[in-house]
Amino acid sequence: MKTANRKRLKVNRKIRVKKHVQKNKDKLRLTVFRSAKHVYAQIVDDRLGKTLVSESTVSVGFKGQLPNGGNIKAATLVGNLIGEKAIQQGIKEVYYDRNGFLYAGRIKALADGVREKGVKF
Repeated sequence: MKTANRKRLKVNRKIRVKKHVQKNKDKLRLTVFRSAKHVYAQIVDDRLGKTLVSESTVSVGFKGQLPNGGNIKAATLVGNLIGEKAIQQGIKEVYYDRNGFLYAGRIKALADGVREKGVKF
C-alpha cells in the first residue's frame, strides 16, 4: 500500500471519528495518540477546552514500572492508570477518540485497561 494512500485513509478515519465525537459535547472525550516508542492518553472537556486527566508512558506515574513504553503491556498499564484517575475525579463515561488509529493492538489494549477500571465508552 502506498504511503499517500495510507495517510489519506488515516485522515478519513480521523474525520469520521471526530464527527461522531462532536455530535454530543455533553460527554467528555478520551483521546489517544501512539508513537513508535510511547502511548499518550488524555480526557478532555471540549466545552471548557481543558484537559482533566492525562497519562502517558513518559509520565511520572508510569516511570519504572515497565522498561519499554511502546508495547501492549505499556498501553494496558496507561489505560489502567488513566482509568483510576478518571474514577477518582468522578468521570464515569467518555467518548473514545482513537484519533484515526485502527482499533487494534495498543489502541485496543488501552481501551480495555480503561474499561477494567469502570469507565464506560
